[in-house]
Amino acid sequence: MTPIVDPNVLRLALPKGRMQDEVFSLLAAAGLRVKAGTRGYRPTISLPSCEVKLLKPQNIVEMLHAGSRDVGFAGADWVAELGAEVVEILDTGLDPVRVVAAAPEALVENGRLPDTPLVVASEYERLTRDWIARRGLQARFLRSYGATEVFPPEDADLIVDNTATGATLEANGLVVVDELMRSTTRLFAHPRGLEAPGRREAIERFALLLTSVLDARRRVMLEVNVSAERLEAVCQILPCMREPTIAPLHGGTGYALKAAVLRDELAAVIPRIKAAGGTDIVVTSPSNIVA
Repeated sequence: MTPIVDPNVLRLALPKGRMQDEVFSLLAAAGLRVKAGTRGYRPTISLPSCEVKLLKPQNIVEMLHAGSRDVGFAGADWVAELGAEVVEILDTGLDPVRVVAAAPEALVENGRLPDTPLVVASEYERLTRDWIARRGLQARFLRSYGATEVFPPEDADLIVDNTATGATLEANGLVVVDELMRSTTRLFAHPRGLEAPGRREAIERFALLLTSVLDARRRVMLEVNVSAERLEAVCQILPCMREPTIAPLHGGTGYALKAAVLRDELAAVIPRIKAAGGTDIVVTSPSNIVA
């Protein structure tokens, strides 16, 4: 029996497992409180007209593809693996991993795999079979169900798996022989969910809240005082989203500038501002930025 779907309710899927902590932290920073029991799969969220379900990321991709969820978080690797018809709304940049092929060092010669029949173990069947075909390998696919790195050398010659740091591969005597793709946690939507104006607006509002946090994490708020004579020189140096905010100082002694600066540029920018005549430089971290 097909359930009745309220068109005014946004059906959100949140990841259960490795991704959960960082996604919940992102939601909290956006002012969205999620209350979930230790065993429950239907938490509540402080977002009006939103119904939440906790699912494994692979299932989130499947549910979005099927249309039983409107929007949800999953890794780009599982979207590629399952060949899902979904729309990427936002790349959070969280949980970055590489999907790689790795083999025991003894099997690899000058960075190349031997031209002999091989067994490749992986949870990623589609990605692995595509990779085998592209490389022109004589290889048989063997499905794993977690802990793929333990298969070589007795039960498989090499593996295809995701890795964040490479530490687990190294601990099991494996070296990377190829990179299939890079993946992060992303927000995906069901295509038809974006066709309904009300639901599309709800998804866009939700994404805006998350984007404001992600932008704030990448930037700092830089404040600097400058004399009238040096104002334009400092403005030319100061990177910002559009134009810096300028306010006169008390007594007409100069101006106060404020701009949201990319955190990565800070070390290079501060000495240049100081050399151009900027003083009393203060750097703070915003919690949200909406462009």
